[in-house]
Order: sequence, then structure tokens, then C-alpha cells
Amino acid sequence: MDINSNTYITRSADKSSTCDVSADIAIVGAGIGGISAALECARLGHRVVLIDGQANLGGQSVMGLIGTFCGLFSNGPKPHQVTHGIADEILAALQAEDAARFMYGRRNTCIVQYDDIVLARWIENSVAAEPNIQLLTGAILRGVTRDGRKIKKLSVAHRFGDASVTAKHYIDASGDATIAWQAGLACREPEIPVLGTNMFVLEGVDEGADLVRDDVERALNERGSDHGLERLDGFVFAISGTGRALVNMTHLETPLDPVGFSAQGLAGREAADRVVEFLRAEFPAALGRATVRNYGQLGVRQTRWITGRHHMTVDEVRAGTRYDDAILRCSWPIELHHDKREAYWEVFDDDHMHYAPLRSMTPDESDNLIAVGRCIDGDVAALASVRVMGPCIAMGAAAAHTIDLAGAGSLHQVDVRTLQSRLADNLERTD
Repeated sequence: MDINSNTYITRSADKSSTCDVSADIAIVGAGIGGISAALECARLGHRVVLIDGQANLGGQSVMGLIGTFCGLFSNGPKPHQVTHGIADEILAALQAEDAARFMYGRRNTCIVQYDDIVLARWIENSVAAEPNIQLLTGAILRGVTRDGRKIKKLSVAHRFGDASVTAKHYIDASGDATIAWQAGLACREPEIPVLGTNMFVLEGVDEGADLVRDDVERALNERGSDHGLERLDGFVFAISGTGRALVNMTHLETPLDPVGFSAQGLAGREAADRVVEFLRAEFPAALGRATVRNYGQLGVRQTRWITGRHHMTVDEVRAGTRYDDAILRCSWPIELHHDKREAYWEVFDDDHMHYAPLRSMTPDESDNLIAVGRCIDGDVAALASVRVMGPCIAMGAAAAHTIDLAGAGSLHQVDVRTLQSRLADNLERTD
């Protein structure tokens, strides 16, 4: 090659050309629920196209710096795992890298603190190992073609051109009911804002200094407003042996309009910076020299969701209603973020278990669309108990097996008993 050559290729954009992609199953959203669904579908022998607006996989579990798996275990002093499937593989991979910390007792729960880089690489390597999964990352859903009760085609925009995606079945793991909304199906939005969080990681933490969570919450309540903080609860979790800490102390609205949401991304970092100033001032021994290692993307808890065949209610959650078509179990508290000052927690007893039904995942107006994650149907408080990562993993598995059993038929007509037998680990297993 002659680097001094002035020869180059000239091309004009062909705006009429579209990249056509076909698969058995199209999934929008590569967060933990979408990843669970994609891997389960691929392992069942289905060709999958996995679409996400981000360039990377993992959604909020990686880019939001959530840092903790919630809803994987039962409550009490002797918790057992209630979600399996890819959760087993993830826990094994994290433990093999000494990248998991089990934290017991806070609000009667067991959570797993994890290294987001290790999780990200597990997701990427697992997806890359599946020849049945084709990726469309950095792709934004811009339109849905529907013929009666069937979704027929997705139109997506990419920096390198438009793409058209056709499939037999579709999984909405977008978190915002994006497929259902753009298909013109009935959707719900909260009457009150459900607030998001901008999480971040501090480095330069002195782990030898005493940093007690109750002391942090007391200081927030007494002097947080003096530092311009609106949220007066939250946590600082030290990441043992690293000199780092995970911080969750912000509350921000997550509007559904593009301009408003974009602006909130910057507002979240400004709020995080005020938290850092507060922590340095209040806890100089542990955090006086701490700096932000990285900011997560604005974390979303609830925006828009489907109207399903069943509207799950908070009374059903409290009662532990076991639906005839239950597809997962969970004991995570009702964790509602509707007040900028603090989160509302309703903690359950040791033996409590609640469930989610298949009917809350399937829009009443479509035969070949199923929702996964925070955009299933329920009231705001009910969804606040099942939108964490454990149940989202279980929903991904349930969606995959529902589609597998449906074949060419409607997702509303699968044999529920057969489906539940396939999902027995997520419904019955206690070892």
C-alpha cells in the first residue's frame, strides 16, 4: 500500500437500501431479561436476533452500575435460591473470579454484590458462543408493522443504515414496552412518577475507616439538604479489598420524551457530584480522598408497560397469590421510588413468596408478542416487587419456553402445566 497515494473510493448513500434480517424470534432489549431470553431461545434451537440501542450488552445490569443482584434468594436467615437458569451460570462465573459478595440480613433479604466488568464479559462471551444469536446493537426501534393480532416486522435505524427485522415471535425486553407501544397496542403509564437513580463508583476509599450504613443514613437525614441533596436515604456499599464503593443516593425523574430524558442524564451526574461533596465532608476518614471512578447511565425503574391478560396487583403480591399460570417466584420487598426524599420499603417475612403469571407477560391484543422485565402488566406497587434482576432472569426463561411450546400457534394457547414443568427450578426448587 502506498500511503502517499491520493486514490480513494467515492460512494453516495443509497437511501433506498435496507438490511433485511430474519429469525425465528426477535428480541428488543439486551438487559438481563433479554439476555436470559436470548440464551434460552438459542439453546432451544431457535434462531434469534437480539436488538439493543446500546453498543454494549447487559443494559442497566452493566451500564447502570447496579452492582447488586436482587430477588435471587428467599428471605430470612437461611435463604435458598429461587431463580436458576442463567443465574446459576452467572453466580458460578462471578465466584470463580472472586467477583461476588453475598450480603445477608438487610431488609430480611440476601443480595449478591458483583463486579460489573466480570458480568459484562460473561454476557458477551455467552452470547458470542451461541451461533443461533445474531446481534443488532446500536439499533433503535423506529416502527412496528402489525397485521391484526400478529406483529409482522420491526423497522430499526442504525448509524450505518436502516434494517428490517422479521420473525415468527417477538419478545419485548425493552423496559419501556417499545414494541407494544409502536405497534399501537394498549399500554400503561404511571399516574405518579417512578424515580430513577444515577449510581456511581468511588475509588480511593479507606476501607480501614469505619463507615456504618446507619451513620450514613442519619447524616443524610440531618444534613443532606445542606449539601443540596433531595434524596435523604440510600447506601454506600464498600467493595471489599478494592478501595472502591458503590453509591446509590440519587432520585431523578425519567421522562418518556427524548429531550427531557437526555437532559436528565446530565442532571444525574450533577446530583452524583453533590453526593460526593456530602460524603467527603461527613466521612473524611473513609471518603475524604475518594473520587468518582465511573458514573453509570441513568437508571430507570418504571416508565411504560403493556396491558396484559392479567393486571397483577399489590394485594396479590402481599397475599402471595399463586396463579394457575405462575412462571416465577420472588420474595423481594415492595421497593417503590415515588418520593424524591426516600424510597418506600414493604418488607416480607421469612416464609413469604409471591409470584408472577404468564398472563401478565402477554398483551391481550397480540398472539406473538411477550414482555419480559419491568414492562409486564401490574400496578406500580406490584411491579416494584418483581422488576429486580432475579425475576427478570426468570421471565426471560419463561418467555423462551412459552414460544418454544407455542410453535406456530398463539402464545395464549400453550399448555401451562407443561410450561411449569419446564420452569420447575424457578417455581419449586429449594436446594
